[in-house]
Amino acid sequence: MSTKDLGKFGEDLAVDFLKKNGYKILTRNFRNKFGEIDVVCVENNTLVFVEVKTRWSQKFGSPEESITPWKIRSIIKTSQYFKLLHPQTPEALRLDAVVIEMDKSGEVQRMEIIRNLTS
Repeated sequence: MSTKDLGKFGEDLAVDFLKKNGYKILTRNFRNKFGEIDVVCVENNTLVFVEVKTRWSQKFGSPEESITPWKIRSIIKTSQYFKLLHPQTPEALRLDAVVIEMDKSGEVQRMEIIRNLTS
């Protein structure tokens, strides 16, 4: 499985997981010149921007370790643009991550929502 395929597979898993945890999905893969947001959703009247990270191994660190300060800044800029385009969405904003670790056979070993990455 290519990295791109793994990312898509991980996003599909994350969307299902978010729905099961009460998130309402608005859109996926929102892009602009600042970057991309994997999933945009609403939870408890909060607009949530979700970064999804999926890993086969810890060779390059855990999934959450790959969410760099640069990536967070990119998501924040992109989320501000999304909010400008969609003023009817909730005023409260939050950045979450879904981290997924899989074994070589494709079984999920860990899937977790990390809430509020910026605090």
